[in-house]
Formats: sequence, C-alpha cells, structure tokens
Amino acid sequence: MPLFGNVFSPKKTPPRKSTSLSSLHTLDRVAREVELGLEYGAPAMNIGGQSLKFDNGQWVSESARDGGPHKEVHRLKKRNQQLEEENNLLRLKIDILLDMLSETTAESHLMEKELEELKTHNRRRK
Repeated sequence: MPLFGNVFSPKKTPPRKSTSLSSLHTLDRVAREVELGLEYGAPAMNIGGQSLKFDNGQWVSESARDGGPHKEVHRLKKRNQQLEEENNLLRLKIDILLDMLSETTAESHLMEKELEELKTHNRRRK
C-alpha cells in the first residue's frame, strides 16, 4: 500500500450547478408578467436617431411606415423585379437565337460539304 494513497485514482469532483445570468428565473409568474408584460410585441430599436421595428421578417423604419421613403423603396423594388424579369426574358431570347444560329451554321456546313461531294463526283464522271 502506497504511503499517500493511490495516486492514479483521484476522487471524483461533484457536478457543477448551472447558474443563470438572468434573475427572471427567481420571479414568480405574476412578477414576470408585470416585469415583461403580457405580450412582448415586435422588437424595436433606435439606431442613430432612427427607430426601427421588426415587421414581417424585416426591419422597417417606423418613420417611413406612413409613406415617404418606404413608398419609394417599394416602388424601386417593384421596378427592380420588372427589370429582372425583362432581363431573364432577353437572356432566354438570346439563348434561342444562339441555338438557331448554331443550327443554321451546321446546316450550311452540311450543304457546303454535300456541294463539294457533288462537284468531286461530277468531275470524276467527266
């Protein structure tokens, strides 16, 4: 038996208690409702003098909700979508035209090849 006990089997440490940084867990339900309110509502913040509110998955300026810049942004988004659709249509037309051009080029090469074969065949007959 060793002099100071078994060195290779230390005692197990007790598990740690989880500590919460929030003091809300100590409050009862009524006190929490008073502290936080019944409905939390949409998150809002004020940055650089402009108040923003989280609405339908996006941050919206509360001052711009009634009109002004919000309408302008909506109009620009609509115009941007129209231009993207037009751009997609034009790209589709270009693809179709390139396909038509490559098809006509291939047909032209085949006709030239047939013409050359006919010329060589005609020369051999003479």
